[in-house]
Amino acid sequence: MDDASSNDMEVLTWPLYGEASKALADMVADSGYRPDLILSIARGGLLIAGSLAYSLGIKNLHVMNVEYYTGKGERLEFPVILPPPLTLVNLESAKVLIADDVADTGHTLAMVRDYVTPQVGEVRSAVLYQKPISVMDCDYVWRHTDRWIDFPWSTAAALVDPHDSDAHKAE
Repeated sequence: MDDASSNDMEVLTWPLYGEASKALADMVADSGYRPDLILSIARGGLLIAGSLAYSLGIKNLHVMNVEYYTGKGERLEFPVILPPPLTLVNLESAKVLIADDVADTGHTLAMVRDYVTPQVGEVRSAVLYQKPISVMDCDYVWRHTDRWIDFPWSTAAALVDPHDSDAHKAE
């Protein structure tokens, strides 16, 4: 067993994330696919999209906010696009790379792909992890796992409760 996993959890450390994002970018580059823009699925895909953008020399980044997971192993019935909706104008021939941290059930990625595909020329997807239950088979995957994934950016609890109105008041 390697140091990045335990019996019930896949642990991604910051140093391993650096290796993973570089390997994912290498996969895209080696395939010959040259995206015109990277579409990040927020929040988990933000870091991956930024890393891919720097590695692939792409400055055109877009973000789509989708809510699906509400906690560890807890999710809504189906993914929901949060406002503002993404508008892809004059991109009929654009090549888009959708970036996310994990294709767990794959429903979020599939929904975003289906939303974007009619508006652009070509769509591919890149994720750090893909699970066997995913309904979407991503084009670029760093690792396959069936474990829960402990990402370094979501390990610790939030510093503030966004629903605590007192946190926004001056003392």
